[in-house]
Amino acid sequence: MEYVVAVGARSKDLASSPAEKRAAARALERHIEPDTGRAGRWAEEETAAAVRAFGTRDGDGWLTSAALRGAHETWTGQVRDLLHRLSAERESLHGANVLLTDADLTAASAARRVSALDRY
Repeated sequence: MEYVVAVGARSKDLASSPAEKRAAARALERHIEPDTGRAGRWAEEETAAAVRAFGTRDGDGWLTSAALRGAHETWTGQVRDLLHRLSAERESLHGANVLLTDADLTAASAARRVSALDRY
């Protein structure tokens, strides 16, 4: 599956119609978030195995184990932050249509019809 990433306000690939926003939110929900979570879990398992492999045996351990453990903690935080951001972007895309529709309805209800008396 191909993902389009829009960078900057002038990008021609920026999803702006309600249908494009729904499609982008659906792609985040069905593919990008789950795939990112799976990749993060896979890396977590592999790194934990490497930390154990370089870990302490008979009172001695490799410095690599401690370095991997620190990198692993950083990686875990970055994956968590990325998943939170993807979730927020998805929710924003879902909410953008509602927000614009509500704004349109509010503007329409506030607009007054022209009266024949307005000409006098």
